[in-house]
Amino acid sequence: MKPLLLLLLLPGLVLAGPRERLEDFLADLHSLQARFEQTIVDNESDRIDRASGVLYLKRPGRFRWEYEGEYPRYLLADGHTVWLVETDLEQVSQRSQKKALAGTPAGLLAGDGDLDRDFRVEELGERQGVAWLRLVPRDPNARFEQILIGLDGDRITRLEMADSQGQVTNLRFFDIQKNIPLDDELFRFVPPPGYDILDQ
Repeated sequence: MKPLLLLLLLPGLVLAGPRERLEDFLADLHSLQARFEQTIVDNESDRIDRASGVLYLKRPGRFRWEYEGEYPRYLLADGHTVWLVETDLEQVSQRSQKKALAGTPAGLLAGDGDLDRDFRVEELGERQGVAWLRLVPRDPNARFEQILIGLDGDRITRLEMADSQGQVTNLRFFDIQKNIPLDDELFRFVPPPGYDILDQ
């Protein structure tokens, strides 16, 4: 039997489109650990910032982005508040999680968002083996003008986020481990002694 005919007779073997693959990934997501590389490009100044680290996520509503390097910091969502901890400045910024994550990929991953409620979604096809979706936030006050999500198979491996100031943030994920046990202590925040705490 020819391969094409076999695929027609067994449609379950046909790879789903990127939107369906994203929906399946999110529906089955309970926890996630992955390394990331981040590049931020400012189109006005041509400045490029690079960073790397580890992402931990546990639904509902919790994640921790740990940035490594000369200026270590981390971003933590505990289900109610998002905390940005800058160890070199001995400073902590806090913001309501509902406001901070509205219209963001982090909100979708953490289970705080809704794909159709929060975004207009467009399938862009495949490029270099990665299937792409464009998400445009429905909220006119959203931080990002558009978000590109890249899926390799059934995993999110790329994010590209463009804001209204002309800044583009690119994220690549690797060493992805889905639905593994993660300690709740990773997502519990206790202000370090002597740190300034700021409201955003």
